[in-house]
Amino acid sequence: MKARHKRIILILVALAALGVATALVLNALKGNLNYFFSPTEVAEGKAPRDHVFRLGGMVEKGSVQRAKGDLTVHFTVTDFHKKVKVAYSGILPDLFEEGQGVIAQGKLRPDGTFVADEVLAKHDENYMPPEVADAMSKGEKARLQATVSGK
Repeated sequence: MKARHKRIILILVALAALGVATALVLNALKGNLNYFFSPTEVAEGKAPRDHVFRLGGMVEKGSVQRAKGDLTVHFTVTDFHKKVKVAYSGILPDLFEEGQGVIAQGKLRPDGTFVADEVLAKHDENYMPPEVADAMSKGEKARLQATVSGK
């Protein structure tokens, strides 16, 4: 075999190894992505049903329900346009309360209930994560448009 052929084979093997390594890295990163969705996007079916994602908005006033003797808490997250029911088993953050911003991470059940594995509450009265602020703004605009158009 000539030296030129050996170099070509070596280059092809190196490119194939690089391709395999790239595919493995991209596959690993794809499994760790957490997408953010607002309640309006979840209600419109834009959120994946089989993948973990983040749901953000405001905890609707009067929606928090706790069962006696159980750590499961049910509450509703809204962007002032649409609402999503959330179920969370565990201890909520100290700053969690009705009318406050929240981000929940979990999966959507077939019945439309979001089952959260983790709940994050805003930690400062002036702070709101950019994703939540943007979702709230879009939800408010959609609600105003629906009111104006009479829907």
